[in-house]
Amino acid sequence: MAIIETEATLHEAHRDNHTHRDVSGGWLRPAVFGAMDGLVSNLALMTGVAGGAVSHRTIVITGLAGLAAGAFSMAAGEYTSVASQRELVEAELDVERWELRKHPKDEERELAELYQARGVEPGLAREVARQLSKDPEQALEIHAREELGIDPGDLPSPTVAAVSSFGSFALGALLPVLPYLLGATALWPALLLAFLGLFACGAIVARVTARSWWYSGLRQLALGGAAAGVTYALGTLFGTAVG
Repeated sequence: MAIIETEATLHEAHRDNHTHRDVSGGWLRPAVFGAMDGLVSNLALMTGVAGGAVSHRTIVITGLAGLAAGAFSMAAGEYTSVASQRELVEAELDVERWELRKHPKDEERELAELYQARGVEPGLAREVARQLSKDPEQALEIHAREELGIDPGDLPSPTVAAVSSFGSFALGALLPVLPYLLGATALWPALLLAFLGLFACGAIVARVTARSWWYSGLRQLALGGAAAGVTYALGTLFGTAVG
């Protein structure tokens, strides 16, 4: 009884501790990186213009234009990219669907050989392939996963990708503009809010990495701050040269 209880305890401990982070990042990764992209690019654009000693009205217009242009560009690019990828996948699925309809035995044999290559006993591999091939849709799904590495029922949506990219980029790009919209006339409130946003984005990204939240936050803050510093210096240099 003591042995059974010990084994049960070990099993429970293994089940409780044997968990993994979402290595793909799920929705969190593209959303956070989209916001970070908008934040860094618009902050750098605004500080570059501010370095030229222009009015705060010009900085606001620049920030809003950068927000709109970047968000639409991200959305259009993401839509085109995901739509093209989906069309390619669907074309390959049509090829596989045709092969399953015209050459079912060859496809069944191909599936059995694939399982054998992975170490399954030949007789068992043939039987598994035979049973799985009874349902054409199930057979298509299995062949797609094994040969193409895709799930036919979980293809990305171009519209969702475009809308999410637009929203996350716009949200990040809004941060450095927001203080000006609320009445600020100097650059430092925009820098402060943008730096807080950079640190927060970096800390959130730590959820899908092995780094600590403060390291990831400080790293992103340093990178975003460096981008803002370089563009401000260039804006000052060009502003002086043009002036």
